[in-house]
Amino acid sequence: MGVEKVIASKMMLPGSNRRIHSVHRHSGMLDPDYRISSYQALVFSLNLSISVYGEPIPVKELAERVASYVHLCTLYWWLRPFGSGIILGGYGREGPQLYMIEPSGISYRYFGAAIGKGKQVAKTEIEKLKFSEMTCREGVIEVAKIIYKVHDEAKYKAFELEMSWVCDESKKQHEKVPDALLEEAKAAARAALEEMDAD
Repeated sequence: MGVEKVIASKMMLPGSNRRIHSVHRHSGMLDPDYRISSYQALVFSLNLSISVYGEPIPVKELAERVASYVHLCTLYWWLRPFGSGIILGGYGREGPQLYMIEPSGISYRYFGAAIGKGKQVAKTEIEKLKFSEMTCREGVIEVAKIIYKVHDEAKYKAFELEMSWVCDESKKQHEKVPDALLEEAKAAARAALEEMDAD
């Protein structure tokens, strides 16, 4: 998972105001509205992992529970509805899984998904990739290239690239992408952007 986090102020410290959060050891979520939904996902994850499953909650079940909560917020006037989608990723018995939860409360499973202002361009780029033939390291670099390509330089000058992964290399745990790989991905993305501008 990757996100472009616009730096609104020069006073903001790098790494603050995170957009990607771990829900459980094996799953994480990218959510602009994270203050509420990631807390709810954490509650669902902890309660169901211990009391029902006796193991980490399956990613599909977690996505359905969060989607139900998001839908619930559209039904009652005293709850604020969600204004953006949520991307939830994790590692389950079926391997790595990625779900996108719409603001209406519908969840779908994807190979790759995008939300936000540049989602159409990002989706087009994602559709060109063959994820079944890629390693996770290659995927991180491709996601960085897409985020740099979609970034609106005229509107927002500075941004921070935040990325996480759940794969065999991370021992099936949700964690931040290692700094060395993140820097390599940023360098590859900048090089690809300069090459595109030169054409």
